[in-house]
Amino acid sequence: MIQAPISAPAGMIQAPISAPAGMIQAPISAPAGMIQAPISAPAAHLLILLCLFCVSVAPHMLSGLSCRNALVQAESRTLEAELLTRHCIIMRLADFSTDRWYQALSQSAGALLILVPETLSGAPQGQQQGFLEGEMEMLRNDTWVPIYFAVEQEELLSVYEESKSVMWFMLGLVMGNGFQMVTGETQSQPISNSAIVTMEGQLRGRGEPEELPTVVIVAHYDSAGAAPWLAFGADSNGSGVAVLLEIMRLFHRLYRDPYNLLFSLTGAGKFSYYGSKRWIEEHLDHLESSPLHENVAFVLCLDTLANGDTLHIHASRPPQEGTAQWDFIRDLESVIKLPQFQGVDVSLIHKKINLGEDILAWEHEQFSLRRIPAFTVSHLSSHQLGLKSSILDTRSQVDTEKLRRNTHVLLEALARFLYKEPMKFPSQEVDGSRLTATLDWLVAQPRAAQLLGEKHPLLITMETLFRRYLRDTKRHVFRDPEFVFYDQLKQTMTSHRGLLCPHTGTVPCCQLSGCKGPIVPPYWHRALLPTVGL
Repeated sequence: MIQAPISAPAGMIQAPISAPAGMIQAPISAPAGMIQAPISAPAAHLLILLCLFCVSVAPHMLSGLSCRNALVQAESRTLEAELLTRHCIIMRLADFSTDRWYQALSQSAGALLILVPETLSGAPQGQQQGFLEGEMEMLRNDTWVPIYFAVEQEELLSVYEESKSVMWFMLGLVMGNGFQMVTGETQSQPISNSAIVTMEGQLRGRGEPEELPTVVIVAHYDSAGAAPWLAFGADSNGSGVAVLLEIMRLFHRLYRDPYNLLFSLTGAGKFSYYGSKRWIEEHLDHLESSPLHENVAFVLCLDTLANGDTLHIHASRPPQEGTAQWDFIRDLESVIKLPQFQGVDVSLIHKKINLGEDILAWEHEQFSLRRIPAFTVSHLSSHQLGLKSSILDTRSQVDTEKLRRNTHVLLEALARFLYKEPMKFPSQEVDGSRLTATLDWLVAQPRAAQLLGEKHPLLITMETLFRRYLRDTKRHVFRDPEFVFYDQLKQTMTSHRGLLCPHTGTVPCCQLSGCKGPIVPPYWHRALLPTVGL
């Protein structure tokens, strides 16, 4: 037996996978940050697969996917087959669309396996857009169909082609064998004692801190997508975190002004900005003295800033002339007129909060609900555009030069607002290499909220940076969130040839959701069942 260990991203525990006697395993290359799947000889393929976004959400708070059934034991099929009922449907990214997603569900497919390219950014734009639309449908709707993602490689594609071939399908019926897709026997369970972490720290201005106005700068650090283990969130919101950390570092070096600067990195941003909600409640409802109680100039939320040539300012209500928000926007408009920022534009988008929606559009809306002046700056004109909650939001999708430029623009505007006079940071002050390194560090591991425990190394490093540059650093751990996370987000699925029931092409024993026993007619002799080898 030849055995190859799985290569995992930095910070993850690597463990070798044992192969059955006679099985040869060979490592298959996968993109950075993805789990590599050891693949066996054609007789049996051992695949490391990634389960779809398995989270159960309290219906009064959020709506989202409920995919708690992770067990699969079914024959593989592709969408070309006429009969999809209780089969594991394999489709490539090029095959996937909203219509085909509903086609599989309408025929009561037993499971869905989506094959994604090793380099997601290499897929044609049309395929990416089709997948984005289907991914949004997955995240909006409940389903009990187990859904998995796997990285394309030669042996897995051969299973796909054989499942797609009419000749192999007919041969399987005659010979009584076909590819069986089987997962482990562990069902998804709620993650006990879930915690959402939000961090804060201050740069105090000149004078009594309690009497000074406060500018709050906020960014959420988690990512989201159909498969949490593939959700690296480069633009949303790795870029926002990188900009916040750079602004924090630079103002730490020279800041002393009649304003307090309060920085916060919030958790569970993809769950209606739950970390911000609890953080605001902590300050306004439980603390007698807080920077958020009174005299907040404005809250600046940073989101998706690594692309585009327009900085959109999203606000729940138009800022009134003479307010701090109005002054900052005027400063921002004056900064983009500088020669080095030619081609950059600023737009103000006013959108009322839709209280009928379960999930808020932007982070500033949590502050607006508590009558705190706030707005979000993003290169996206709408929260429904781009890759805000997609596994396609990878490092290759961001433009680090535009990230550096947008950081510089925001830094200049903040400096003009705080010092009340034109002030230019030398261009070398915004360290492009540091921004790039910060972004690379953030996307080196998936940051889905389900995967970030309170002792996660990413959070520990963020807290260390806060303590280095800020004062009064606090770490808020919020337990008992209004939603439930489920485990088994990463499963092992085995593909092997197994005996089918003659003339039906079905597996004699199946453990799909809602199926507790044999799915064959009752007249089949039970002596057949032990021969399946499942």
